[in-house]
Amino acid sequence: MTELDQRLAPDFFERVQRRVRDQLAHQGLDAFLSDHPEDIAYLTGFFHHPSERPAAIWIDSDGRAVLLLPELEREYAESQSAHAELVAFPEYPGVVSPFAALARAVGNGGRRVGFAMTMPYARLSAARESLPGVEFIPSDLLTRCRFVKFPEEVALHREAARITDRMLEAGVALVAEALSDGAELPTEAELERHVTATGTRIMYAEHRNVVIASLLAGGLVYSGANSAFPHGLPSVNRLRAGDTFMLSLGCAVGGRFVEGERTFVLGEATPDQRRFHDTIHRAQRVGRETIRAGLECREANRLCLDVIREAGLGEYIRHRQGHGIGLGMHEPPWLEDGDSTRLEPGMIVSNEPGVYVPGHAGYRISDSMLVTADGAESLTTYPRTLDDCTIAL
Repeated sequence: MTELDQRLAPDFFERVQRRVRDQLAHQGLDAFLSDHPEDIAYLTGFFHHPSERPAAIWIDSDGRAVLLLPELEREYAESQSAHAELVAFPEYPGVVSPFAALARAVGNGGRRVGFAMTMPYARLSAARESLPGVEFIPSDLLTRCRFVKFPEEVALHREAARITDRMLEAGVALVAEALSDGAELPTEAELERHVTATGTRIMYAEHRNVVIASLLAGGLVYSGANSAFPHGLPSVNRLRAGDTFMLSLGCAVGGRFVEGERTFVLGEATPDQRRFHDTIHRAQRVGRETIRAGLECREANRLCLDVIREAGLGEYIRHRQGHGIGLGMHEPPWLEDGDSTRLEPGMIVSNEPGVYVPGHAGYRISDSMLVTADGAESLTTYPRTLDDCTIAL
């Protein structure tokens, strides 16, 4: 079996930077500045642990990409073959602002420069102070450039989906093995550690140049009433017969994320458990059918969640249908009533309707969907029906 190399080739970053420069011209901008770690990784391939020391990427219409970073990160960036000119500052806060080093490199002429709206006020102020001749304009240019994935990115997402399915299988197997052996069932935290170890073990065994992103593998594991919190953290609660429990898992390959979530019942389902699970299964199936190129995100969201409302369970809806996935586990566009973005081929979004019944449990099924020219493909494929997600006692 050929090992997968998680590091992308230099020509990938050339194409990414060309895409951004094309948009600079379209929006009448001369350059773009972002300090977001995901933007930096997207444009240069440099992944790092963000801290108080700023790192930022400057890309301009003249063909330059300049990566501002602390001197202590220079060798690390070089080891990752960061696809940019490296400009380092000595230390933070420094006698002179770190952004003064960027100003010396790019000049302080009168230019219109877009900046990522995620930039903290303090860093934006420091950039403005060091570049007083520049007009800084808030822009979502880079965010939108990241919407549509290049083929190399899709390949990484596919591999992340394969591993996520394996993690789901491993979680179910751990519970089934405990039942078969007559052993104590695992706690939520023990189950989370097991599936996380499964995902990372596969990567290190089968891949080269594993990219450490904000989350390599893992997720949320919760059971019973704890699963009624949509983002409840794993606890020491031990699984029990009759429980509803959720495996909300994912991983990042080459920094590209995927999520896959399933809701399980431990033992024969009650009528209420079947009603809740069957309803979200129908909603999620409709979601798979309505995620398609040309449809607005808000319309996909409405069509999906209407299934839950029409089943009389609207009071238990706590969140939107889904969100974009890429270098971030959660990123735009948002499949929600307030987002009019039209879906395009090459986007990857989650499809994760859910219901949450206080004091009882939560029910959610999620797949990562690749929008195609004629619909959408589910990258995660673990079975979804209640019969498939029932673990017999």
